[in-house]
Amino acid sequence: MSARAGRLGIGIIGAGHVGPILGAALAGAGHAIIGISAVSEESRDRAEAILPSVPILEIPAIIERSELVILAVPDAELSALVDGLAATSTWRPGQLVMHTAAGFGTAVLAPAQALGAIPLAIHPAMDFTGTSIDIGRLHETWFAVTAPAPVQPIGQALVVEMGGEPVIIADEDRAAYAEAIEIATAFSRSIVSQATGILSDIGVEHPGGFLSSLVRSSVDNALRETSRPEAIEPLDFDADDR
Repeated sequence: MSARAGRLGIGIIGAGHVGPILGAALAGAGHAIIGISAVSEESRDRAEAILPSVPILEIPAIIERSELVILAVPDAELSALVDGLAATSTWRPGQLVMHTAAGFGTAVLAPAQALGAIPLAIHPAMDFTGTSIDIGRLHETWFAVTAPAPVQPIGQALVVEMGGEPVIIADEDRAAYAEAIEIATAFSRSIVSQATGILSDIGVEHPGGFLSSLVRSSVDNALRETSRPEAIEPLDFDADDR
């Protein structure tokens, strides 16, 4: 990993659906997970299930001991967390600080960077369950990487180590990127929920399983079409199409 090749001591702030999974993937690549923060009972249970040998620590202790800090917290909490830790001079010079929020680039990490930390914004384009099934799914997932040019190879290397595929997204494009992610996620959930509800109303048992192959194949076909723009035409249905 360039100048930081080899084993990193990694701390994770946030034991929601994302943080423990990325930690497990990086541990599988040979890095040492030195600690994870978890507040609620649910998050503590998740951390212990996904990272059973990793201690649950307070945030200052995690930052003090880590070469890479992963901020896997809700988007609305990210800025205040970074600012608060900067106000107490908790960030360390030369430390990698990575957040996982789709809509933010590295600007949100400016207070940490001012204290010498190295900013990374890495978002996996995946809908997480917070269970071990996600670890395998990382191997078919693209990750958005936003970082200063000299640091981009580090971000890309971390993604590859997690089993994913990196794509560079410019800071100014993160808002548009986040919008695309939200549209795809919300649309998929809404359509599946509506369709399974209709099937359930007419007495079809296990409607989710019934639609599984159809939904997966339809989405795969739609995604395949994006690689052939010339094949995409406006929809124009008439009676003969039905």
